[in-house]
Amino acid sequence: MRNPRIYTPQPLVAGTTVELIDTAANHVGRVLRMKAGEPLILFNGEGGSFQGQVASVSKKQVSVLLESRRDSDSESPLRIELGQSLSRGERMDYAIQKATEMGITDITPILSERCEVRLNAERQEKRIKHWQQVAISACEQCGRNRVPVIHPPVTVAQWLDSRTTDLNFVLHHRTDKKLEGYSKPDSVSLLIGPEGGLTADEIGMAESHGFKALAMGPRVLRTETAPVAAAALMHYLWGDLS
Repeated sequence: MRNPRIYTPQPLVAGTTVELIDTAANHVGRVLRMKAGEPLILFNGEGGSFQGQVASVSKKQVSVLLESRRDSDSESPLRIELGQSLSRGERMDYAIQKATEMGITDITPILSERCEVRLNAERQEKRIKHWQQVAISACEQCGRNRVPVIHPPVTVAQWLDSRTTDLNFVLHHRTDKKLEGYSKPDSVSLLIGPEGGLTADEIGMAESHGFKALAMGPRVLRTETAPVAAAALMHYLWGDLS
């Protein structure tokens, strides 16, 4: 029997019955078409999850009996914060989805010089909501109980100025430096360029902020592939991949 995972940003307490908020209720009732008595797992992004079962379903409301709390957490001990240059359509969705699956904790869209995407205030707000939902759906699928934060887009300079992580990397193919010789950090920042790559000035700016140049081998990776490859290697070296 299926046991879907559903994100719902509301208080959850074992032994109680909760009425799901609109988005979660719509997903359970209309998309999944679940019925009373069917099992599901709820999580609210605060860590842990709750095994429950659907108590009732109506056109507008879904209630769930929370049977027990699960304290297991799939978060890596390595915190990775991603600065991902904006790309078009499905490429950005893919980057956010896979970055979430790879355990990245914070994702900031970057407005780099060669970025071809420009967002006005209204469109930006819609895109942030969309990207956050992409991350939520990825968490539901991959078993994470904490949803990455999707920050508003900023310039390269603004993002660099806000870094407080232990070790920082700027990925580009005009270097032969590898991911070796570094002491194990607790946190890492990754700067990924757009389809056309970061400019020499942007790479220099990152290096002046203490970022280390890094290449992911002899092949040039697409902008949406680079964070997945980098995160996989870093979690293997310093996190929870084996």
